[in-house]
Amino acid sequence: MSKVHLIDHPLVQHKLTMIRDRNTGPKDFRELVNEVALLMAYEVTRDMPLEEVEVETPICKTKGHVISGKKIGLIPILRAGLGMVDGILKLIPTAKVGHVGLYRDPDTLKPVEYYCKLPSDSYERDFIVIDPMLATGGSAVAAINFVKNIGCSGVKLMCLIAAPEGIAMVQKHHPDVSIYTAAIDEKLNELGYIVPGLGDAGDRLYGTK
Repeated sequence: MSKVHLIDHPLVQHKLTMIRDRNTGPKDFRELVNEVALLMAYEVTRDMPLEEVEVETPICKTKGHVISGKKIGLIPILRAGLGMVDGILKLIPTAKVGHVGLYRDPDTLKPVEYYCKLPSDSYERDFIVIDPMLATGGSAVAAINFVKNIGCSGVKLMCLIAAPEGIAMVQKHHPDVSIYTAAIDEKLNELGYIVPGLGDAGDRLYGTK
C-alpha cells in the first residue's frame, strides 16, 4: 500500500460526508465534488519539482522557487471524472485536459471504450487520471493503459472513494502508479458498487437518475 495516499484533511472529510449524503442534490453535489478535487490536488501535486530563480521585490533582489519539470495533463474518465476537472484547473489553470470514455458493462463489469482524445503533446506531460470512484479498477487500468501507450511514464490516479478491490487491480497492473483517494471503503457489492460509497457519481452529478 506504499503508493496509496489517503487524504484525510478535515475539510476533505467534512465535504466528502456531505457528498455521500443521499439528500444532497445535483447542484450541491457538483459544487462539493469540485471543492474536494481542488483540496485533493494540493496533495497530488506535492512532489512537483522546483527550481531556484532570482526575483526583485520592491525592496531588493531575492531567491525564490518556481515549478519546473514536465507540464501537467488531466485525464478525466467520462463522464463522472468531468465533475472533478474544474476544481483541479483552479489550482493548475495551464493543465491540458484529455478525455477517455469508458463505461462498465453491467453483465461482465468489464470496461468498454467508446472515446479517447489526448493532448497532442501528451508525451511531454505527467498525467493525473481522474475518476470519483475506484470500484473494480477496470476503467482506471484501461485509462492508464491509454496514457502509457503513448509513451507517458508519469501517471497518478485521483479518486474520491476507492474500494480495496479497485486498489488491488490498479496495483496489479500498474504498480508504479500512485493512488490518491479521500476514502477507502469496505467492499464492492454484487453489482460492483462501492459500499458504503455514494451511489452512481455520474447520475448524482448530472441529475440523470
